[in-house]
Amino acid sequence: MKNKAHSTKNFSKKLSNKIKAGFKITEYNTKLPYVVLTKEQKNINHNVHLVLFCLTIGIWSLVWIYVTLTHTPKKEILIAIDEDGNVFEEKCLLN
Repeated sequence: MKNKAHSTKNFSKKLSNKIKAGFKITEYNTKLPYVVLTKEQKNINHNVHLVLFCLTIGIWSLVWIYVTLTHTPKKEILIAIDEDGNVFEEKCLLN
C-alpha cells in the first residue's frame, strides 16, 4: 500500500493539470476521494464562417474546414484514488 500523503499529492497534481487544461469540477467527494471534471464543447458559428467564406471568395474555406475538423465534443473524466493508493483517470460516459 502506498503512502497516503504521496497518493494525495499525485491526486492534487493530476487535478491541477486538468484544471489548467480547461476542465471544470462538476462533482467532488472527499470520502472516497474522487472528482468528476467536465470540459465543455466549443460551438462553431457556421453562419459567420459562411459570410467570411463569401467575402473572401472561398479562401476562408481552409480556416472553416480546419475549425470543423479540430472541433472537440464535450468531455467528462473521473480522477480518483483506488484502494491501493494509485491515482487513476477514466472517461465518463455522457448521457
